Amino acid sequence: MSDIQEKIQEELEQARAVCDTSGNNSAECAAAWDAVEELQAEASHQKQAKPKNSLEQYCDENPEAAECRVYDD
Repeated sequence: MSDIQEKIQEELEQARAVCDTSGNNSAECAAAWDAVEELQAEASHQKQAKPKNSLEQYCDENPEAAECRVYDD
């Protein structure tokens, strides 16, 4: 998770630099801030991921087990 936070910080610095040189209303500035927002959204999605329970972990390791069979109706 710290890897994505580092990338967000790098993109923030880059966005600020781009906006300083090309202006706050430029397309380059908008694109740089879009990249920051995308990374922040990804970080948020990663935080929301539910950890697997013990049955899910077992079925990942033993997909052929009877407890892990999935039947279609």
